[in-house]
Amino acid sequence: MSILETDGSRLLAAVAVLLDRKGLVSDEAIRERIALTDAAEPAQGARMVARAWTDPDFRAAMLADGTQAAESLGIMMRGMPPLGVLENTAAVHHLVVCTLCSCYPRAVLGYPPFWYKSASFRARAVRNPRELLASEWKTIVPASVKLRVVDSTADYRWMVLPLRPAGTDGWDEARLAAIVREGDMIGVTCPVAA
Repeated sequence: MSILETDGSRLLAAVAVLLDRKGLVSDEAIRERIALTDAAEPAQGARMVARAWTDPDFRAAMLADGTQAAESLGIMMRGMPPLGVLENTAAVHHLVVCTLCSCYPRAVLGYPPFWYKSASFRARAVRNPRELLASEWKTIVPASVKLRVVDSTADYRWMVLPLRPAGTDGWDEARLAAIVREGDMIGVTCPVAA
């Protein structure tokens, strides 16, 4: 057995063969999905955010159906759980967490950061989210702003449409997308004009 050939990789290969034989999912479809997931990165979500900031119709569509909005930009969502989009406003700030494990909108944000999967992050996000954001990311959510913690699950994934920062009027989509970080789309940070 080579170093790359683990029990998990052998099990995955065996399951893939069974799914293919039963005609449920082809080996090619599995390889395609793995390749799409491996290629996904936060820049895809940032592109969605920038479009929503500049196109009111896209913003409305994104808030109504994140999956459809992502697909309209060429982001493959087939086979993924539905994507919901939570809009941060002057009155409400959203923080996304998966309280059970690491459910994450991989198609639009890539693989979750290591801390997102940690028991500490999950527990602190639920118990005292304001303190967590302030101590770990220096994100201060004023007491006058409602902080809403939303659980991403195996059945439904969430991302945040952050508030557009002041001083970005007239910026094109590419410039706007460049200031959107992964944490902004989870709710641990807020974008700032660079």
